[in-house]
Amino acid sequence: MPFLGQDWRSPGQSWVKTEEGWKRTTTDDKYNNVSGDSFCKEEQEECFSKENLLLSLSYDMAAKKRKKDQTNNNTKVPYFHREKWIYVHKGSTKERHGYCTLGEAFNRLDFCSAIKDTRRFNYVVRLLELIAKSQLPSLSGVAQKNYMNILERVVQKVLDDQQNVRPIKELLQTLYVSLCGLVQDMGKSVLVGNINIWMHRMENILQWQQQLDNIQINRPTSTGMTLIDLPASLQLNIMQCLSDGRDLVSLGQVCPELGALTEDRLLWKRLCHYHFTDRQIRKRLMVSDKGHLEWKKMYFKLSRCYPHREQYSDTLHFCTHCHILFWKDTNHPCTANNPESCTVSLSPQDFINLFKF
Repeated sequence: MPFLGQDWRSPGQSWVKTEEGWKRTTTDDKYNNVSGDSFCKEEQEECFSKENLLLSLSYDMAAKKRKKDQTNNNTKVPYFHREKWIYVHKGSTKERHGYCTLGEAFNRLDFCSAIKDTRRFNYVVRLLELIAKSQLPSLSGVAQKNYMNILERVVQKVLDDQQNVRPIKELLQTLYVSLCGLVQDMGKSVLVGNINIWMHRMENILQWQQQLDNIQINRPTSTGMTLIDLPASLQLNIMQCLSDGRDLVSLGQVCPELGALTEDRLLWKRLCHYHFTDRQIRKRLMVSDKGHLEWKKMYFKLSRCYPHREQYSDTLHFCTHCHILFWKDTNHPCTANNPESCTVSLSPQDFINLFKF
């Protein structure tokens, strides 16, 4: 009497009692009296067909995966939120589960409009640079995609306006160097997504760098008064508004007259005292043969040793009373008697440190 298993996971085999004992056979063998050789042959054919089926399925899945990766690479749909302020919660409560992360804040805040605002542009660029240096692996997959979308808009704005070229070049170089190291650790779950997507993004960065290198700033068509036509005293007053020594060097290369003015010792002295403390300056004193302080050389030496002072027209603010993160000109629902007393201005580094729990 054959024994047929009732379990749905059974392979469909049966056992038949013979003179030599119980013998395993298939249901088809029992009713069709198939010989042992034919049974083995059919079993081999069945295994071969299963292997072909598995191979075809694996090939189909690989083809679909490649098609999906290509679709993701060609997708240009940006992912932006437009919230003016968000609540930064640092723990789980009965009303709220989890805590606010850097990626969540980066997704929800209105960085799309901030790029178009000249007051916030440099702030966003500096924030993107700090994230590229060390915080990119901490972002979620959606935040990493949002990061690249915002970066693309920043590059496109610079290409259209032909302004702020150098900071964007430095940002792209920093991001590319970081990605070169992170892509090598893809097996360690450092970056979210397929490696083909990140290789495609790195190719985009190289294309953006080439486009920025090919920018040719057109001369203005107006024939009015230029900087060279102004008196030397007014030219010096304008130069004092520059906060980067590299801009002074570039300005001095325009013509010999401006080059002589950019060597003014008071200009470089102002820059040194603007960016660095007296203690830092005393540690890097440089004296010429005539006994004068070399302020220009000291500035570039100090720049290699210490970070510059950062100043922005508009920044993100944080309310210590209601834990709201918001832009400067945005009202937030604070219940404090004097909301301005509990508001703190955040630099880009302070913004990142806010989410280090």
